[in-house]
Amino acid sequence: MDDASAALVVDARGVVTGWSEGARRLTGFSADEAVGRPVRDVLAEEPGSGETPPGGAPLPAGAVTARHRDGHALTLRIAVSPLDGPGDETTGYVITAAPAGARETSLAGRVFEQSSLPISVFDTEHRFVRLNAAACEAMGGSEETLLGRTFLDAAGRSEGTLSIDRNMRRVAGTGRPMRDGTYSQAGAAPDQQAWGVEMWPLRDTTGRVIGTALAGLDSTEQHRARRRLALIDQATTALGTTLDVVRTAEEFVALLVPDFADFAAVDLLDWVLDAEAPPRDDRPDVIMRRVAHASAGPDAPATIVQRGRTDVYPPYSPPARALRERRAVLARAGEPDFDRWKAEREPRSLRTEAARASRPHAELAVPLLARGTTLGVAIALRNLRPEEFEEDDAVLAEEIAGRAAVCVDNARRFARERAIAMTLQNSLLPKVRPGQAAVEVAHRYLPTASAAGIGGDWFDVIPLSGTRVALVVGDVVGHGIPSTATMGRLCTAVRTLADVDLPPEELLTHLDDLVTHLTDDERDDVPELGATCLYAVYDPVSRMLTVAAAGHPPPALLLPDGTCRLVPLNAGPPLGVGGLPFEATELELPEGSVVAFYTDGLVDGRSRDVDHTTQELCRALTAPAESLDDLCDVVLKHVLPEEPADDVALLLARTRALGAGQVAARDVAQDPEEVAAVRKWALDLLSAWGLDDISFVTELVVSELVTNAIRYGEPPIGVRLIRDRTLICEVSDSSSTSPHLRRAHAFDEGGRGLLLVAQLTQRWGSRQADGGKTIWAEQALPRR
Repeated sequence: MDDASAALVVDARGVVTGWSEGARRLTGFSADEAVGRPVRDVLAEEPGSGETPPGGAPLPAGAVTARHRDGHALTLRIAVSPLDGPGDETTGYVITAAPAGARETSLAGRVFEQSSLPISVFDTEHRFVRLNAAACEAMGGSEETLLGRTFLDAAGRSEGTLSIDRNMRRVAGTGRPMRDGTYSQAGAAPDQQAWGVEMWPLRDTTGRVIGTALAGLDSTEQHRARRRLALIDQATTALGTTLDVVRTAEEFVALLVPDFADFAAVDLLDWVLDAEAPPRDDRPDVIMRRVAHASAGPDAPATIVQRGRTDVYPPYSPPARALRERRAVLARAGEPDFDRWKAEREPRSLRTEAARASRPHAELAVPLLARGTTLGVAIALRNLRPEEFEEDDAVLAEEIAGRAAVCVDNARRFARERAIAMTLQNSLLPKVRPGQAAVEVAHRYLPTASAAGIGGDWFDVIPLSGTRVALVVGDVVGHGIPSTATMGRLCTAVRTLADVDLPPEELLTHLDDLVTHLTDDERDDVPELGATCLYAVYDPVSRMLTVAAAGHPPPALLLPDGTCRLVPLNAGPPLGVGGLPFEATELELPEGSVVAFYTDGLVDGRSRDVDHTTQELCRALTAPAESLDDLCDVVLKHVLPEEPADDVALLLARTRALGAGQVAARDVAQDPEEVAAVRKWALDLLSAWGLDDISFVTELVVSELVTNAIRYGEPPIGVRLIRDRTLICEVSDSSSTSPHLRRAHAFDEGGRGLLLVAQLTQRWGSRQADGGKTIWAEQALPRR
C-alpha cells in the first residue's frame, strides 16, 4: 500500500486496516496512528461513533471535510470501492482520497478534466462527486463549492432542471442511459442557454449502479438558428390571413413579441391606409401612422404613440434612416443619435432612475418594402433581454418584414381595387325611383367581404310604356373590376334593349349575342365571359307577368293568400353560349302578389344545398313584415350564412293593378270620319275623369295618332287611354311599320303630326307586338 498516493483499506466495520504513505502525507497521520482506529475518527472533521452502520459505506463518496493531524481542515474528494468476499459478501472497502481541485495525473483523469464538454458525476443521492472545469464553468461555481450538493440545489428549479433531475433518477433506477432535450439555466428567460444532455449509469466491478454521470453540449447557437427558421416558417402561415392592412400589421407584431423583441410596432405612411398611389415627398422629416404595437409585459417598453395617431420621425432617428436607406438599421444605447432620439420621445414623468434602468438598450428598424415601394417601417426594441440586436437579427427581421410588406401591399391593392369596384358598381346600380305605377319595390345589395373582391351582381327596375315595368336581375361570373365593368356594359345594354320594348325572350337573345361579341373581342389572355340574367315584364292593366331567364335561378312568388312557391321556368343557357333559344313564361298575378328576384349568392354556396336554401327563402317570404324593406331584412337574416362567399342582390316587387275606372279602350274603324267620333269619346272621358285642363292637348294627340293609324296602318285599329300618374294615349294597328320623326319642308302637306305630338307630350314612342305595333304618348296630369 505504500506505493499508493492516498489510499486506505477499512474492514466491514469501518476500522482502518491499511494506510498508504500518500495518506500520511495528505493527513499527517502515520500508519501506526491510523491503523486500528475507525476511519471516521481519522478523516472526519468531528470524530464520530467510530463504527460503520451495517450494510453501509464507512464514508460517503464525494466531498468530505477532514481534519489534518495539526488541526486544520481538509476538503478531500473521496472514492469508495467495496471488497467482495466469499458469497458476494462485502468484507471491506478501498478508499482513495485526494485534495479537492487537485490536478489529475492519469491519462483518463486528464481527459476528464480537460474535456470541453461539461461532465459531472453524481452519487446515488444525486450529489456532485466530480466535476470537470467545463462543468464548473457551466454551473457557475468552483468544484469546492459544488461537491456534495444536489443537482437541483446547485442548478436551481426550473422546467429544464427538473426534467434533468427526473431523468437522472430514472437512469439510476433503470440502469439505462437517456438523453434530455434542450433546457435553459435561466428557465424561460429571453437569453436562455440551450443544452443537449447525455446521462448514463456508473457501475462498480459487480455491475451495481453506484452513481450517474452527466455530459452536456452547449447547443445555444443551434437552438437560436432553429428558432429563427421556425419564426420564418411561422411567418408564412401567420401573416396575411386576411386582406386587411391593420390586421396584417397586428399579425406581424404578434410574431415578433416576445420571441424576438420585447416591444414591436408597425408604422405606415398615410397613403397606404387610404389605398392611394404613393405621393412624392421630399421632406426630411417622416410622418407615419401607428397601426399596431405589442409589448412583452409590464416591464417591457410601453408605447408612446397610440394606435391611429401619427408621429414625426427626424432624419437621424432609426426609423427615418431605415426608410431613407431602405435597409435594416441597428441602434444601441450609448450611440449619440439613439440616446438623443429616446430622450426626446421619453415623457419627463418617466425620467427617473427606476425608469432609466428599464429603458430600451437596443433598437432595430426595418423598412417595409414591397414591389419597389416603401410602405412604412417596423420597429423592434429590447430591454428585458440583455443582448443587443446583431446582424443575424437584422437579416431575420428583413426576411420577415419583406413577407409582411407583401401582405400589406396586397391588402392595400385589394382595398384600392375594392373601393374602385364599389364606386363603379354603385354608379351603375339603379337609383330606383319611388312611385312606380306597376309595382312597389324594395331591394338589397350586399357585396362580399371575401378576398375574391366585388362581384358582378346587379338589378334594375325599368319603367316601360303603358305603365308597365321591367324587373331585371343579373350576375357576371368572377370578381373585381373586370366583372364590375362587364356588369356595367350588360346593365346599359339591357336598358337600351328595354327602351325598344322587346319581349323578354327576344331581349335575352340580343343580350346573348352581345356577350358573345364581347367574348370574341377580348384578348386571348382574358378568360371567357360568363353571365346569367332574368328579365321580367309586369303589366298592371292585365296583371300579367312575363318572365324569361338565361341560366338564372327562378324567382319566388308570394301570393296574397300566404302561399309561396318558385315560378316554374324553362331557363335557357347562360349568356354567351349562343345558338339556343330562350322561352318566356306568363303568369296572371292577383294584386298584392310579391315576386322575389335574387342572384345565386343568396341560395348557393360551397357547403349549401340549393333545394334547402330555396325552401328557406320561401319560408322567409311568408314571415310577417310591416313593409317590403322589413321583408328584405327578414329574408337576408334567415337565408344568408354569417359570412356569404358571394355577392347577393335581392329585389322584391309587390304588384299593383289599375282598376276599370283608370283604363278605357275602343275600336276604331278604318274610316277618316271615325276620327271625330274618337275625339269626342276622348273629350267625354277626360271630362268624366276631371281632366278638362289637358283636353286640348289630348284631343290633338288622339286625332293625330288615330289619323296616322287609319291612313298608314292596317286594321284592326284600337285606341286606349290610361290614367295613372300620367295620362297615356295608345293607338294600335296590325301594321309592323314603325313611325319616325322627319323634317317637313315648307311646301309639304304632311309630316308634322308626330313632331307636334313629340313637342306637346312628355315622351312618346312605339312598341312592337305579335299582332302589329302600338304608338303611345304620355302627358303630365294637371297639378291639384
